[in-house]
Amino acid sequence: MKLSLTLQQAFEAPELVLKRAYLKKVVETSLRRMNTQSDCEIGIACVDIDESHKLNLEYRKKDKPTNVLSFPSDLPDEMAQILDTFPIGDLVICIPVVLQEAIEQQKTPIEHFTHMLVHGTLHLMGYDHETSDEDAEEMEALEIEILKKLGFENPYIVKED
Repeated sequence: MKLSLTLQQAFEAPELVLKRAYLKKVVETSLRRMNTQSDCEIGIACVDIDESHKLNLEYRKKDKPTNVLSFPSDLPDEMAQILDTFPIGDLVICIPVVLQEAIEQQKTPIEHFTHMLVHGTLHLMGYDHETSDEDAEEMEALEIEILKKLGFENPYIVKED
């Protein structure tokens, strides 16, 4: 499997320096766990509060910014089979929300960003934590496993002061 990654950084923060090679490693680790064999492409946009809020309102009817939005490719299976590289979709990650959540959850910025990147990638692959408790548990278990492979602790364990 080969991954083509497009990165748009409309918002940058000195406490979270993102390198394309790192992003590819995280997404590839997630896709390999899903047994993805075909070459894929993904778009990642790092945005500010206003853009996240606008997109969340437009696409999810939620009037607030959010940490990550996932836009899976809607290509029919027949079309996907004839392409050399399958577009799995796009992620929009709101850097200010991720940074604020990292503080609240007592995590490093890269730790929480990586979790959101894995979380969003799983959404692109069809996982959804909002449909049932069973689906949420399955998705969380996958996130924990993938993040462990990347050297991170369970993101769902609340750190004590």
